[in-house]
Amino acid sequence: MIADIEARVSRKLMLRIIPFVMLLYFVSFLDRVNVGFAALTMNKAIGLSPTAFGLGGGLFFIGYFLFEVPSNLILHRVGARLWIARVMITWGIVSAASAFVVGPQSFYALRFVLGIAEAGFFPGIILYLSLWFPIRQRAAAAAWFMAAAPLSTAIGSPISGAIMKLTPIAGLADWQMLYILEAIPAVVLGFVVLRYMTDAPSQARWMRPDEREWLIARLKAEADARASHAGHTAGALSALRDPRVLALALIYFGTSAGLYTLGLWAPLIIRQYGFGSFETGLIAGIPSVLAVVVMILWAKHSDRTEERTWHVVIPCVVACLGFVFAGEANTALLIVLALVIVNIGISAAKAPLWAMPSMFLSGAGAAAGIAMINSVGNLGGFVGPFAIGWLKNVTGGYAAGLYVVGATLAVSAVATLMLSRQAKQPHAGARAPRVDVK
Repeated sequence: MIADIEARVSRKLMLRIIPFVMLLYFVSFLDRVNVGFAALTMNKAIGLSPTAFGLGGGLFFIGYFLFEVPSNLILHRVGARLWIARVMITWGIVSAASAFVVGPQSFYALRFVLGIAEAGFFPGIILYLSLWFPIRQRAAAAAWFMAAAPLSTAIGSPISGAIMKLTPIAGLADWQMLYILEAIPAVVLGFVVLRYMTDAPSQARWMRPDEREWLIARLKAEADARASHAGHTAGALSALRDPRVLALALIYFGTSAGLYTLGLWAPLIIRQYGFGSFETGLIAGIPSVLAVVVMILWAKHSDRTEERTWHVVIPCVVACLGFVFAGEANTALLIVLALVIVNIGISAAKAPLWAMPSMFLSGAGAAAGIAMINSVGNLGGFVGPFAIGWLKNVTGGYAAGLYVVGATLAVSAVATLMLSRQAKQPHAGARAPRVDVK
């Protein structure tokens, strides 16, 4: 009977929640990285050098960093439905406004404001999933949600490339139409969130009463078990000071540097081999299709074995080697192969990584801690793209920057091993909950 209820609840959660949050993240990620396609003609039109483009692309994460924790604490207080809707509508408006930048300064300003507008979305959804999915399903749920990022590249890249080939409308350039057309879904979906999203299991009218009761009891039992550990953190300020939170932020820094280096620079790296806008989009999408498959299978294996550490370390090492390979590649075929390796490594690392915070955080501590991990970690999204642009100006090629981004992933792998080792030691005079449980 219990197994039957568990299966029914699991199926309903996967069908009701996951496709919708994937759609939201798909649109979110598309609006973050379509600047890479806009750059194909925008940079020349408004006078952006590679360094200026890398700086502007990365400034998104400075605004994101500054407002991430406050935004997630507000979400914890008012509920995901209202706050996610607000985030989507404002980021859609700002993204559309990016079509009217006229030079480096306005480009910098709009990227910074876009980061402020979107702050809280990703950690808010991670927190939201932890309120619905039991621990043994959490990495898989996170993997399906985060699969929207590589899917956004796989599907969105050809779409972005096709938009760039449209006949100009109302005097708008191709890159301006790209910003406007891809911002519209964010605003529309913001209003859909208000009607569709449910804040908590107790409000889920789309579940049977016995299913709601089972899920609430299961989540409460897991929360009580976590709270019984001496190393458990529930307060917001305590979470911000927790060294485990800072360690996870450092680990996430490397994966973010890699992810957004791909998002912002892959189209330009591929374009140097003489491909057109649409062809560049198709080629950029190939690695992401493979990454989605590996990402889901890897997360399910992590849940099944209840192991997290090596499920983060191995993909980080793979992605590091992929960036080194990309720096050495000198043909289009080798570049695509390197991007496949990098995409698989970065994507596979993320879900097991995001299953770790809920093992020792809850309540306001989870809201603040998850936001801190994401905000500090996403500074890698500033460092990676900026390093590529600056070193390209200095060296004339992409290799040096790719090596630097690869090094950040090597640091992530080492930090994960150190965190696992520390988690086995007594925490604050008592035994802490382990980060990897196998």
